[in-house]
Amino acid sequence: MRKMSFLRQVLSQFVLLVIALYVLVPIWGTARLAFDGALTSRPTEFHFFPKEFSLNAFEKVLDKPYQNVAFTTLLGNSLTASLGAAGLALALGLSLAYAFARFRFPGRQAGLFVLLLTALLPPVAFMTPLYIILSILKIRTTLMALVIVYAAFAMPFCIWNMRAAFQAVPKELEEAAYLDGAGDFTTFWRISLPLALPSLAVSALIAFLMGYSEFALGWLFVERPDTVTLSMTIYTMINAQFGSALPWSHIGALSLIMSIPVVVIFIIFQNTIFDSLLFGSAND
Repeated sequence: MRKMSFLRQVLSQFVLLVIALYVLVPIWGTARLAFDGALTSRPTEFHFFPKEFSLNAFEKVLDKPYQNVAFTTLLGNSLTASLGAAGLALALGLSLAYAFARFRFPGRQAGLFVLLLTALLPPVAFMTPLYIILSILKIRTTLMALVIVYAAFAMPFCIWNMRAAFQAVPKELEEAAYLDGAGDFTTFWRISLPLALPSLAVSALIAFLMGYSEFALGWLFVERPDTVTLSMTIYTMINAQFGSALPWSHIGALSLIMSIPVVVIFIIFQNTIFDSLLFGSAND
């Protein structure tokens, strides 16, 4: 292995330090706001540490952070919408991604182009048709509407990502399964799908994050307080602080609490993703 020069090592470490600061400083600032009990509205001074350490903000947001709606209800809405969107995007996108990767049929190129175009267009472009369709189905104001909307936004990326994963699976493995008498579904389920699991996990995580963090478009499909999500609650708090004396410590506390499920999910699945990636590299 070729050694790096001293100057290149210094430059590399400097770049990595800048990237680390870019990521960690906002997190530290949010944590500092969350634990600062001296804040009565927005912060007016910069401090590295809280002036008055307090957990009052966490107690407030863990009770009823939005219009007398319990925190558990808001968390349940967020997890239902995001996990449902991830599951629906994967369930509907798996077969389509495999078909685009392995089969040749009329309209294949046009379909791929439409999917790519859909991924590039801003989500607001689909608000009117989705609003009309979900209103006709009489589910626009339910959590199911959020699941469908978020899944529709995540599906183009999931299909393209999973298609690339299925294309990376050697055809020889599938052909060997066919010779052993396996059908199309058995080959897909027993051979292609396990080898594509790393990309499937990435697609599911991206779809989950899209649904878990989205707040602006969801207001078109939410009318009742008991269907509001945590990200919408944070958006409401940010708007409310301009017209009232809402402490920013509440926003920081809810932001930290909201990030916990994302961190937990990544910690649970990171070993599976890394092990699958290493297994796939070993078979290349």
